Amino acid sequence: MAVCLASRTGRQLQRYDNLGRRLVVGCIPYRFKNGEDGVTSDELEVLVITSQKGRAQGLMFPKGGWELDESLEQAALRESIEEAGVLGNVERELGKWKFLSKSQGTLYEGYMFPLLVKEQLELWPEKDVRQRFWMSAGEAREACRHWWMKEALDILVARVTSPMKQNEQEEEEENVISCLLS
Repeated sequence: MAVCLASRTGRQLQRYDNLGRRLVVGCIPYRFKNGEDGVTSDELEVLVITSQKGRAQGLMFPKGGWELDESLEQAALRESIEEAGVLGNVERELGKWKFLSKSQGTLYEGYMFPLLVKEQLELWPEKDVRQRFWMSAGEAREACRHWWMKEALDILVARVTSPMKQNEQEEEEENVISCLLS
C-alpha cells in the first residue's frame, strides 16, 4: 500500500458541530503481543505517541480533525497513519467525548475508535516530529495525558478482554463438569 508522506494541514475542510465545537477523531492502535516462540498471546499492547512538542508534554493516542471529505473511520485511519505510522482495521466506535482543548481553550467533541494494527510503517508523515511506543494498557493509561483517552482505553480493554475471559470461564466450567462426571 502506498502512503502519502505529508500530513494534511489547515482547517479549511475541518468539521464543527452546530455549537461551533471542533470535531476530532482518534484511534487507539492495538495488537496482541507476540511471544518468544512467535505465537500471538492474549496480552494486549497499545501504541502511544508523543505530541509534536515532545515526550515532556505527555503521551497520547493519534487524533486530529475530522474533515468534510471523509467518514469518521477514514479520519481515524488517516490520523493513525499520519501521526503513528500504523495501518490496520478500524473497529466499532468506542464513544464520543466533549473536552476542553488546553491549547485553544475551546470545547471540542472527540470520537475514538480501536485500530487493530496490521502493519507498522518505517516511514510516515510525522516520523520526524513524534515518537511512538508500544506498551501495556496499564502503562498507557498511566502515561496518557488526556482523561477522555483514558476512558476510551478502558472501554477498549473491556471490549477485547471480555471474550478472552468468557473463553477461560467456559474452559473452567468444562473442567469442573469433566471432574464431576469422572
